[in-house]
Amino acid sequence: MNGHTSAMATPMECPTGPTRHASAEPGSIRWTSAASSHTGLVREINEDACLGQPECGVWAVADGMGGHALGEFASRLAIRSLIDLPAAQSLEQCIDHAQERLQSANRRLRSEAALRDVPIIGTTIVALLASGRHCACLWAGDSRIYLFRAGRLKRLTRDHSQIEAALSRRHTDTDDTLIRPQANLITRALGAEDTVEIDCTTVEVVDGDVFLLCSDGLSSEVSELAIEQALLPGNCRQASQALIDLALQRGGHDNITAVVVRAEDLHSPDRTAMLPVL
Repeated sequence: MNGHTSAMATPMECPTGPTRHASAEPGSIRWTSAASSHTGLVREINEDACLGQPECGVWAVADGMGGHALGEFASRLAIRSLIDLPAAQSLEQCIDHAQERLQSANRRLRSEAALRDVPIIGTTIVALLASGRHCACLWAGDSRIYLFRAGRLKRLTRDHSQIEAALSRRHTDTDDTLIRPQANLITRALGAEDTVEIDCTTVEVVDGDVFLLCSDGLSSEVSELAIEQALLPGNCRQASQALIDLALQRGGHDNITAVVVRAEDLHSPDRTAMLPVL
């Protein structure tokens, strides 16, 4: 089956091709971003959805589950809940607004599952929120956020999955026996429980930081070394498309989504000053 780039028509979803956005935020940080999504080479429906609102400092990726288009419904509902968050005076307030919206989306998914008499309509969610010189990562599930800084890649999120839990137990248990899960099943998602626990971590932004938000269709196919190489040039549009292409080259077994976000400190002393032409 041939894959195809998903056609997206609303601002809650990734566009047909990668697009760039830019904004100059208070605190001298200018944000640029690009997003790409692909159905992959096996699936018939793209159950991923993403959001890029650099003018608001909000980016997100959701990977739906449920089958028969229910996963598509779930991921788009989650993304739609983060569009046009209320104006916030601080990063903490922005986090609160996002948490409230996501809990509301979780309740909606639980209600929909009950109405349709299905076990679950769910989705992973990962969101990057920017305010001033700081960012927050919010997530539930195994979609990820990476930070590429000074030539090194760091994963900022920790998968809510059986494999991650098993690896964690291996590091803490005295018993050397590792019980390996049969599949990388996620242990947390919007729609899975009446109340979802959404993890959060914050980071101070420095000039040149590049963030990658992605679904597991990318992270399970593309190595961290290859991700580093794609992000190194600092071009969001090129990086997002290159990452999709890499995942397709490695089989494209799942839907693939990449949102690449770059921070530029307009007042950084390391930036070269442009002298006026006399």
